[in-house]
Amino acid sequence: MTTTLRRITFIVMIAVIWEVTSRLSGLPSFMFPSLTEVFTTLFSGLLNGQITSAIIKSLSRIFIGFSIAITLGVILGYLIWRYKLVEDTLGFVVTALQSIPSIVWFPLAIIWFGLNDFAILFIVTIGATWTMTISATSGFKNVPTLYQRVAKTLGSSGFHFIRTVIVPASIPQLLSGLRIAWAFSWRALMAGELLGAGGGLGQLLENGRSLGQMDLVISVMIIIAVIGTIMDHVVFVRLERSVQTKWGMNKA
Repeated sequence: MTTTLRRITFIVMIAVIWEVTSRLSGLPSFMFPSLTEVFTTLFSGLLNGQITSAIIKSLSRIFIGFSIAITLGVILGYLIWRYKLVEDTLGFVVTALQSIPSIVWFPLAIIWFGLNDFAILFIVTIGATWTMTISATSGFKNVPTLYQRVAKTLGSSGFHFIRTVIVPASIPQLLSGLRIAWAFSWRALMAGELLGAGGGLGQLLENGRSLGQMDLVISVMIIIAVIGTIMDHVVFVRLERSVQTKWGMNKA
């Protein structure tokens, strides 16, 4: 049995158990909706635009915040790797900040930016920046010394040295950092939208809770899980495998 078939079989089993349990439990639908009710609400929300518009809103926020975080993370990682003074000062602070959950910054974000998109974008950016900084720093530091010596012997220096030696040799580590940073920023986005305003999947989740529509809540949770899975397994895993194959790190 292939991996895909195993996964499909497992999901079908969960769906059947869910449907049967919901119908036999005797609990009201607002507490434990059946899978049929959930998918009815899901498809209805996609067709009438309620869920679709929330998806678009959330994705636009995540891509803007994530892009900013990756840019900042790579730049900070380079500075920490390149300069001992920055490593001893900023590097120490980044390590401390990385341990703070991004949602903890939300009260400050509201004070600084107000309850709007900027506050949520700030949370998303914070959620990924420190993780990407640490991954980039580690990637740059782990470039084999032999590669650097050979390149410098051949006359490579400055930006050419960074572009042709340091960055390519750090790509596997950077991609792993991207994957982890995405997970952190995606979770930060959902938390920010849940507590904030301005639409998005998190806000729709909160609306479902306040209205007692558990079928809507679970529908949004399914969408969140699907988007997260697609990005992780379809985008980042394939990128990692492609790079590993190009670098001769696997048998593909």
